Amino acid sequence: MVKMVFVNLPVTDMQRSIKFYEALGFEQNKEFSDENGVGMMWSDAIWIMLLTHDFYSKFLQGQTIADTQNMSGSMTAFSFDSVAAVKEFAAKAAANGGSYYHVELGIPENQMYELEIKDPDGNILSASWMAM
Repeated sequence: MVKMVFVNLPVTDMQRSIKFYEALGFEQNKEFSDENGVGMMWSDAIWIMLLTHDFYSKFLQGQTIADTQNMSGSMTAFSFDSVAAVKEFAAKAAANGGSYYHVELGIPENQMYELEIKDPDGNILSASWMAM
């Protein structure tokens, strides 16, 4: 069996989030989508699950959902084939309701390059390329 990764994100506006992630190159899997959650495929093995706050809360056992506009609970990194691809991904995010920024780590761009992308709900995705 192929190992898969499902990143679950609470969202406040499902349609806005679907459009945002589609603009970034994710594909909605309608078979795993309903009014509570939507499966967005990055690849066959990596998905983002967009979940309504009510549905997401069912998995928290008394915890509350973080206000991701003001605090971070996690950061999910995605690898890309080139620096140009990282920059293109970030530009698409900014053009579709998100934003991005660069954290200077003192690593030469020809060795590693990363941009932090915020979706419209404030969830953070790292887009990175590394010379392997």
